[in-house]
Amino acid sequence: MKQVSLICTECGAAAAPLDWQCAVCDGPLDFAAYPAFRGDAIVADDFSLWRYEAMLPVEKRMTLGEGLTPLVETEIEGIRFRAKLEYLNPTGSYKDRGTATMMNHLRAHGVREVVEDSSGNAGASVAAYASASGIHARIFVPASAAPSKKALIAAFGGELVEVPGSQHAKTEACLEAAKTTTYASHAWSPYFVLGQMTAAWEVWEQMRRRAPDAIVAAVGHGGLFLGFARGFRRLREAGLIEQEPRLFAIQSEGCDPIVRAIETGADVPPRVTPTQTVADGIIVEVPVRAREVLRAIRETGGEAFRVGNEAILAARDKLLRRGLIAEPTSAVPVAALVQIRAQLGADAEIVVPLTGSGLKMLV
Repeated sequence: MKQVSLICTECGAAAAPLDWQCAVCDGPLDFAAYPAFRGDAIVADDFSLWRYEAMLPVEKRMTLGEGLTPLVETEIEGIRFRAKLEYLNPTGSYKDRGTATMMNHLRAHGVREVVEDSSGNAGASVAAYASASGIHARIFVPASAAPSKKALIAAFGGELVEVPGSQHAKTEACLEAAKTTTYASHAWSPYFVLGQMTAAWEVWEQMRRRAPDAIVAAVGHGGLFLGFARGFRRLREAGLIEQEPRLFAIQSEGCDPIVRAIETGADVPPRVTPTQTVADGIIVEVPVRAREVLRAIRETGGEAFRVGNEAILAARDKLLRRGLIAEPTSAVPVAALVQIRAQLGADAEIVVPLTGSGLKMLV
């Protein structure tokens, strides 16, 4: 087992291996140090995210083949960009990257049962990886969640706990259960964000060891967004790129705390009351790692934009006409491309992760 130290990002207090939150100040946790990125340590014949195992402070004990998703050049209404097809991960979403590293960590520590709260994709991912690891998973979901996503969680062997009320109600119920059961949280676990860094490294490899000019991503809690930020930072620190991409966070008009914080210059976003949105995957009233998300936007010269339901659904349909089947949440950054291009110019190289499969919405 790799020796790892966890610390609180707010107060610096040390944390135990299975902690998900700081016991002193309730802040989010991170690794005290990361292995340096080394291009010569990439395992060239491993066609999964574990090609970067030397740079990950966790050992591979099981895998479903997550990672190494295609990077496809495409165009919508004259705007060219590269789509990173994260929906082609094993359970149909980018969540599998973080779930893989998180569940391998929990398995190494002998965990036999976990709880998680999710509107769909994270729950399906945790259910699948838990079952494959011999771990029982209870997944707390909103009663109003998409029936197809609830069915997928159950099909993977997860125990569904449906909670009536708002999105936040299922989180409160899960937090109560987490007092006595290990919390496999895609929002809180530092091991989840760890796996998301590999998306940045793949883009770097797929672009012939270059960084794009910008990453444009939908943001709820911001796990994948921070994965890109941290991943490209490791590459710059290793001297493998000169400059990190500008990071653009896109949210729905129905739930936009990060956008509001950028607009007002705040370091902490306000708690928002969500309104109706088709982007159910990013309904997050208070992102757990909001301070770091805001810092990444500002330090890279990025920006945050909001888009409406009509624009999101139009973007989803345009993706379909290009052969890309993404769920509405995945189309959120595509709906903002006109605004992004206006800032970056026509020649900028843009990468957009398409985070969840639209196949889940067809049944």
